[in-house]
Amino acid sequence: MTEHRADAPGAGLARGTDMSLLGIYLNDHLAGATAGTARARSLLRACRGTALGDALAPVAAGIEQDRAGLLDIMRRLDVPVRRYKVYAGRAAEQVGRLKGNGSLVRRSPLSTLWDLEALLLGVEGKTVGWQTLRDLAETDERLDTQELGDLIDRARRQRATLEELRRRQVQVAFRET
Repeated sequence: MTEHRADAPGAGLARGTDMSLLGIYLNDHLAGATAGTARARSLLRACRGTALGDALAPVAAGIEQDRAGLLDIMRRLDVPVRRYKVYAGRAAEQVGRLKGNGSLVRRSPLSTLWDLEALLLGVEGKTVGWQTLRDLAETDERLDTQELGDLIDRARRQRATLEELRRRQVQVAFRET
């Protein structure tokens, strides 16, 4: 196994990038993006016709666009999609819906809070993924620093919106009826 040192000759060059490890990294992010897209769609369906649904719609659309953007970046980098990871992301999201919510047959206000928190965690992970790629863009012309900066900015806006929606949902979820 070759040791990679930051001060080694060529360490910061694209040809010094371990594409095998980058492929694993990007496919793991794709699995997360797949789960996040499914979670956002599910929550959007559950909240359709409400103020929460209206506020969530542009975030859900952005999450879907970000997944497509990740796939485009993977194509540019010649990173193959590992379908089993995509399927694992979908399965993990579906299993994540099985948690207790205080209601046996329908969604409860706690379900919505859990979904918002899961989306927040996903957006945080996505943000640092974009930041990692922006760092690599300094030495790899296949990556566009402006595009990645825009993706980071969008993720930060998504996070701010989700945090506001989460804070509102806390009041709904724990209000005595």
